Parts: sequence; structure tokens; C-alpha cells
Amino acid sequence: MMGVAEATALIRSGGYFSVAADEALLRQLPRGHWIGGTIPYFMGQDGGVTTRDQLYVAQLPVSGGIPVLRFYDQISLERICADAPDNGYSIVVIPAFSAVHSLFARNAPNYEDMYIKPLAGWVSGIHLSDLGKASPLVVNGETLEFDAEQALVMHVPLADEQYARIDIINLFTQGDGDRIRFPAKGFSATECMINGQPGNFAQYVNSRAMDTRLPLVADYSGALINVSIKSVDTTKGVVDFYAPVFDDVEYRFAAPVPDYVSAFDAALPASTGPVGFSCNCVLNYLYSELEGKRVPSMLGPMTFGEVAYQLLNQTLVYLTIEG
Repeated sequence: MMGVAEATALIRSGGYFSVAADEALLRQLPRGHWIGGTIPYFMGQDGGVTTRDQLYVAQLPVSGGIPVLRFYDQISLERICADAPDNGYSIVVIPAFSAVHSLFARNAPNYEDMYIKPLAGWVSGIHLSDLGKASPLVVNGETLEFDAEQALVMHVPLADEQYARIDIINLFTQGDGDRIRFPAKGFSATECMINGQPGNFAQYVNSRAMDTRLPLVADYSGALINVSIKSVDTTKGVVDFYAPVFDDVEYRFAAPVPDYVSAFDAALPASTGPVGFSCNCVLNYLYSELEGKRVPSMLGPMTFGEVAYQLLNQTLVYLTIEG
């Protein structure tokens, strides 16, 4: 975490950076080799913090050539990994609530070279009090272009002897409750199957007084993937999600996590290579009351979604350089 003057000096000194901050601060930064996005929530060196007065700046590891910054719209988004270097990694920032956000969430697993070339990143957001009044943005630091409708990617090559590794820390496991399936994929659901019986999902959540701070968790052959609940409208019978549910997997509500910080510390690996990028979910920040609590190993923005190849919710994502 730092002020505008320090961030400006760092950018002008050279290097390649990932920057996260309130829009007003990002607009004060000079041109340089940086990729940015809007957010006021962070895990900083002094703990969790909500601020419009400081930026989070991380220097990205570069060793094998000149990184390339590129925007992707709804048509070109499918090339997000195909355009990446053969050996390297890509950092993506996607504006929340945009069409590319929805498209990436639904289709990323099927993109060319997905899961072959390392892709990490985050979904930019806004202060929750600004919902409906401001738009999440991404920023190309080389041109100072701000955009609310396109994803922005920095493709970073690495030296031959190095490789990038992306890891996920997901503190949530499937609880022992009902088995839930949905008849169609999407960011919202009405009908569902509960233990094989048809029902309305909003009515189910309401009648069982489910804790919607806990995500739905799907088991993808041992990989646990969260889908966080955005809102429940019992009048319309609709539940909205922060990521899409799919029609070919089974979900259960997550088991509660009593002490987030302790659980997080226990989940961290004993050792890693240098962390080049990390981000965490704003829902973890809010629901686990992380403001003022320190998780010094993994600093970065608290986001509206995380990317580790595909879109994730309520996880921590980090990228290390090995070799």
C-alpha cells in the first residue's frame, strides 16, 4: 500500500506493475508499464483496509522479454490464452458486471490453450456504497485508457529456465447438507433439484434459513469451486450468483469456517517461490471481518472475483515463479 507520489515514482523508475486503487487515484498516475483496476478493498502490509487514499502496487516478475498489454472485447476474448507467450504467464483484469465478465465466466474453460498457459487475475469493482452510481474499470497504464467493457491482459514472457505456477487457497469445503443441481447454467436460478426432488431455489434458501454468506461448493474431481450468492428474491423466486452455476455438477452449501485468519494461515504452503501476484475475494473480506486483521503472506486487492484460469469466488489466488 502506498500513496500517489510513491506509486508515481515507482512507475517512472521502470519495471512492470499491477495496480489497484479507487478510480480517482488511478487517474493521477503517469504513463508506464502497468495494468490497473478499480477497487477500494485490500489486504495490505498493515492488515485488511478499505481506503480511497492509497493504492496497492505490485511489481510483476519479468525475465524473458517485453510484456504486452492488450484489451479483449466480447469477440476477441476467446484468444486470451492463445495470445499468451509459450513460456510465461498472463495477468487479466475484468470489469465487474460487464458483458466480458459474464462471457468469460461461462466460456473460459473452453478457450484455446486454457489450462495450458498460466492465467491469473481479478475482477475489478467499486465501493459497495457506490453500486449503481459508478462502474468498475480497468486501466491500460501505457496509454492511460480506462474501460468498463473490455478485459485487459498483460502477457509476460519468462526465461526458459523459469515457469509460472498458479495456486488457489479455498477455505471452503462441501458441507453435509442437501445435494443441489440446476437444470441450466447461468448467473441466476429459479428451479433446482434438491436431493433429486424439484423445487424453487429461492424458496429453499428462505425456508431453510440458509446462511448465504457461505458459497455453494462443487467438487470438480477433487478441485473445490465456489459459487457465491449475490441476492435472493423470494417474491420473484430468483437467486442471483457472482459466478455461474452449471447444469452438469452437484453443489452443496459450504461448511462454516469459524476462524478465517487461523484457517488461512493453516492452508498456506510451507514454502513457495517468489509471489508475483495475489488477490482475495471481497466477500471473504466482508464476511470474515478482515479489516484490521493481518495476513502478511499474501497481499493484494480484495476483488469482485478471482481468476485462476477460470472465474472463481471466495478464494485466494496467487502466482509464483519457479525454477
